[in-house]
Amino acid sequence: MEFEKRLNMSCQNCSDFSSENKSTGLPSIFNDVLGPVMRGPSSSHCAASVRIGRMARDLMGGKLTDVLIEFHPDGSLATTHESQGSDMGLFGGLLGWDAADERLVDSATAIKRAGINVEIKISQFEADHPNTYKLTLKNQRETHEMIALSTGGGIIEVIKIDGVEVSMAGDYFETLLYLNSENAKLVDFLNEKFVCDAVISHQKNRVNFVEIKAQHFPNEELLAQLKTKFNVRQIKKISPVLPVLSRKDLTVPFLNCTEMLLCNQDENLSLWELAVKYESARGNISKEQIFANMENIIGIMQNGIETGIRGTDFSDRILGPQSGNFQQQMQAGRLLDGGILNQIILYTTALMESKSSMQTIVAAPTAGSCGALPGACLGTADALELPMEMRIKAMLAAGIIGVFIAENATFAAEVGGCQAECGSGSAMAAAALVTLANGSCKQAIDAASMALQNTLGMICDPVANRVEVPCLGKNVIAASNALACANMALANFDAVIPLDEVIETLDKVGKMLPAGLRCTACAGLSVTRTSKKIEAELKRKVH
Repeated sequence: MEFEKRLNMSCQNCSDFSSENKSTGLPSIFNDVLGPVMRGPSSSHCAASVRIGRMARDLMGGKLTDVLIEFHPDGSLATTHESQGSDMGLFGGLLGWDAADERLVDSATAIKRAGINVEIKISQFEADHPNTYKLTLKNQRETHEMIALSTGGGIIEVIKIDGVEVSMAGDYFETLLYLNSENAKLVDFLNEKFVCDAVISHQKNRVNFVEIKAQHFPNEELLAQLKTKFNVRQIKKISPVLPVLSRKDLTVPFLNCTEMLLCNQDENLSLWELAVKYESARGNISKEQIFANMENIIGIMQNGIETGIRGTDFSDRILGPQSGNFQQQMQAGRLLDGGILNQIILYTTALMESKSSMQTIVAAPTAGSCGALPGACLGTADALELPMEMRIKAMLAAGIIGVFIAENATFAAEVGGCQAECGSGSAMAAAALVTLANGSCKQAIDAASMALQNTLGMICDPVANRVEVPCLGKNVIAASNALACANMALANFDAVIPLDEVIETLDKVGKMLPAGLRCTACAGLSVTRTSKKIEAELKRKVH
């Protein structure tokens, strides 16, 4: 398709992609906001590509001999697929690994050992989103094509299979029944015999298949009947890649702050209680399970902090370990007295170092912004010696702010700049800090609004195409901004602009940013002489 070029574009190879970049389902705190649990520098590159790879592997029944991977020249992946981990994640997914697998760093070697031939091409094809993957998958018996999007924070959507438009977010058990011709009786039979969420008949040119979305796969007895009765020639089972599944007739109590406040008029719930109400409806899970899930997430974050402070080692990075020395200088009294802020800086930088050395982290809401929210929240909680229950409540408050951003804007820097990542993380962290201080629901929302207002327009221009510089500093800014806005809200400063309007503005501003300033390595610090020199040195070191 023709890409619409911006007049003020600073890089001729960048363009304005117009996709709304949302997952097909309603946002979940554990799907879209505080997750995935992963390794790698970027959730939209590493974790998303793992998920796309796993779904592609399932489409081939786990049997692959050849894979052609194509990226559009005007998309972000053309320049970032290797350095930001898309290749690494995709290879891991094609091998059946998950996003936190410690073997991911060696996935390029492992896929060769598995006898899978991989070719990567930059080529022209129809693409509406900057993070578009086109995969041609082969084995000795069959060939299939898949086109998928990474829409930010590890969330994906498969939009085409074998040239047929679909919408798969990895939040269902998907069964594809390939037929020689369209058969309406098969759809009727399935609706009668199998309890599922949707049965969709797809037909284009000579491709015919029926898609079943369900909470589990059909049993083997039913599949055998389908083969015999309706001449089904192929059955493909694609497992979910998200932790929280969608379901038929799914409803949630609210999808923005205005709706939430209306819902809360007669209940006067705190922000974390409203988050529980939302996630319980979204995931069909109890408060106890939500607390248990969040405690697990916090444990992974805490481990990432401790790992970073101890010191990390990884060859393909710009910055070495620095947070340990910060801790030593802080404990020795050699730093300016920042109080809680210094603890926040320590934790934020430690998490960023863990992320950059392939340690396990939580995208919060993305890997590129994984330091700000946990750094601010857990740094403050540790400084104040607060119990786990308070930490869980604070993270839940952060999570519901993230839900509103996921639903009404984006977490993808490729679409909205770093304001979508670190800006969102800052807003979430501000709400979490107010919750730690036992502030009101209004104060937490106001803090989030102010924090997001302060970060509008933040560009994404990673040096040497690595998610380290200026990402480290931007995470520290996001966490520091959260602390300032939390205290201002607790002192009842006027946020002036309602949170929903700020989120709407975030989305609009992101779309107005030149594409070269949205994680494409085409402008900003990423094209400075020093950045290019570092990039060349890292390439020589790795290869």
